[in-house]
Amino acid sequence: MSVVVSLEDVGPCRKQVKVEVPSPAVDAETQRVVAEYGTKVRIPGFRKGKVPSELVRRRFAKEIEQEVKDRLLPRYWRQAEAEASLDPLLPPELTEVADLEAGAPLTFVAVVEIRPRIELSNIAGFDLPDPQIDPGTMEVDEALDNLRRQVAEWVAVDRPASRGDQASIQITTLGSPEHPEETTDAVQIEVGDPNVWEELSLAVSGLAAGQEATFERRHEHAGAEEGAPPVVHEQRYRVRVDAVKERDLPPLDDAFAVKVSTDFTTADQLREAVVRRLREQRTESRREQRQQAVLDQLRQRHPLELPQGVVRKEMEGLVQDYAEGLARRGVDVENAGIDWNRIAEDMTPLAERRVHSRLLLDAVSDAESIAVTEEEFERTLAALARTQNTSTPALRRALDEKGRLTTLRSQLRRDKTIRHLLGETEPSTAPVPSQLEG
Repeated sequence: MSVVVSLEDVGPCRKQVKVEVPSPAVDAETQRVVAEYGTKVRIPGFRKGKVPSELVRRRFAKEIEQEVKDRLLPRYWRQAEAEASLDPLLPPELTEVADLEAGAPLTFVAVVEIRPRIELSNIAGFDLPDPQIDPGTMEVDEALDNLRRQVAEWVAVDRPASRGDQASIQITTLGSPEHPEETTDAVQIEVGDPNVWEELSLAVSGLAAGQEATFERRHEHAGAEEGAPPVVHEQRYRVRVDAVKERDLPPLDDAFAVKVSTDFTTADQLREAVVRRLREQRTESRREQRQQAVLDQLRQRHPLELPQGVVRKEMEGLVQDYAEGLARRGVDVENAGIDWNRIAEDMTPLAERRVHSRLLLDAVSDAESIAVTEEEFERTLAALARTQNTSTPALRRALDEKGRLTTLRSQLRRDKTIRHLLGETEPSTAPVPSQLEG
């Protein structure tokens, strides 16, 4: 028996479906729910399980109706989905649900986002970048010098500070007519470090122990009202240098190699390991560049009208990731005065590219009959479990509870499709495909 009453387009990628649950199914489910309530509820004057069904119906009418709907709607939506050959990209949005009436069918209306019709044209002949993956001598030397700096000891020097030095300083926030109080903090900085204010590094450069200088820095604060331009003010500081230290760089010899790692016994072994690491990084960077080129050209060749609900969900996920990143860095996101509407607007183009890329890759997967085998899926689960220091069954249960097993399989299929478009036969070394930047 057909349950789809009507099916119509309500947008470029949206379908509205009216579904009718047959009255016998409604009555049968209602009786089951009433019977279950009758075994659980307590009403004065009746023993548990002996409450008349009609009394149960009257006393718990709203709860029973909601329970019946909660059971029937998902079941018959799945039937309607199969009957209408729908492939929704998001769960259905219920726009209308009729009241429950004895002896009458139950009707509801749902709107769903569907895949746009995609006619693939050219999915070959991509213009791919081919950067050099072998590192040059200067790059290797720079990496080795970075290692030397990491293990170097700081030694005191009797000279002015310069970039790369460690300075022990006292920095004082100077008062103003509005805020006359001053505060002083003692800190250590590396002059010129990207995490240090550039104005502070410039002020400290050229100062020896016991010397001081003043400098100004522009600070921006959120406006008093949402959407208002930021408030900018100049703050003056005084900095005093207490001590200056420089790195005592170790020589690039066998002893240094052992100090870096017990895996090495000679400087030549260390250099070879650095070359391998740089080559691996360049190889992965090359793959990412080529993947991005494929996605860019694939989208250019196949413009689409995107399902806006899916784009909106993707954008909301990006904004949430951004907020969580700020919170991990100690930012009070609720009181930071952030213009979240502007953040969402800025994130929308990336969300559109990601959705566009995924839709096209899925279409290519179907056209090229690309699938993820169970062996590939299990191998990925096992690799991911190792990175999370858990067992494969435990990870499977966790992903299944969050509804992410299907998402993982889809990601793997898209990753495999990109390798196919790139002409690669070996799987990526990464245990889980990275999120498509698009």
